[in-house]
Amino acid sequence: MHNAQWEQEVEYLHSIIRKMNLDEAIKWGATIYTHKGRNVVACGGFNNFFSLWFYDGVFLSDPCKVLVNASEGKTKALRQWRFTGMEEIDPQKIEAYIREAIRNVDEGKTWTPERSAELVIPDALQEALDTDAALNEAFTALSLYKQKEYVEHIETAKRDATRLSRLEKIKPMILEGKGLNDKYR
Repeated sequence: MHNAQWEQEVEYLHSIIRKMNLDEAIKWGATIYTHKGRNVVACGGFNNFFSLWFYDGVFLSDPCKVLVNASEGKTKALRQWRFTGMEEIDPQKIEAYIREAIRNVDEGKTWTPERSAELVIPDALQEALDTDAALNEAFTALSLYKQKEYVEHIETAKRDATRLSRLEKIKPMILEGKGLNDKYR
């Protein structure tokens, strides 16, 4: 992740991280710093800020109260430290956070995703699957993630008419093996 607007600032963050004896790897098109094969920290620029992000940041004590959850309700373990100017970068504080993150790896602290509950298919969708073998086969072939997208799409409709309308719109997508939000990925 890189925004040219923050090029100097991000390079300065990289220079601080590189002093911490971490391994560098390119993942998802970005430089990720790892310890014992585990992702520890990375940095990059965005539109309104540049940041460090700690992959298991949820375990950091955060004595300076600088870490934020980038996507509340979705992001579980990752935490960001956002900056809007070079003057906000304090190498000693950053190094202390990275040292703690490295200790956490050494201690085996890692966030493990919890298993999601069993998929409960709404009545309208279940009825369509029961009466259309091709639709049922196509839906079953979808990844659980894509199945959940469709289930949520139907469930979030407040009215029966809307649920049925949504069901009719998604049938061709299911038959094509597409996920609800594939066009956005």
